[in-house]
Amino acid sequence: MKMAGIDSSRIDAMVAQLKATAAKMEAGSGINRTEESDAPKRIDFADALKASLDQVNKVQLTSQQLGEKFALGDDKVSLSDVMISMQKANISFQTTVQVRNKLITAYHDIMNMQI
Repeated sequence: MKMAGIDSSRIDAMVAQLKATAAKMEAGSGINRTEESDAPKRIDFADALKASLDQVNKVQLTSQQLGEKFALGDDKVSLSDVMISMQKANISFQTTVQVRNKLITAYHDIMNMQI
């Protein structure tokens, strides 16, 4: 019986995608570096969360617009494009819900800690 190993190329691709998204978010947020050029940039959690929610909103709106164009009979929009965009919007929304659930769980854990 052969066991399937972890596909490291998929993990590397995911890490590269996360790094690219983080770099894109840093560039778009206008976060300034400190006076030392070697110091790493600091990302505010609220800014990261807002950027993530804005991205989810953008994907949702794009999906809705494609659906409306297809329903109105636009020849440039295919059904497969609409379905793919709807699935992307659904996945991004479900991911956001799961992150929210984890944050709430972490908050409750911290609040229930004995000091």
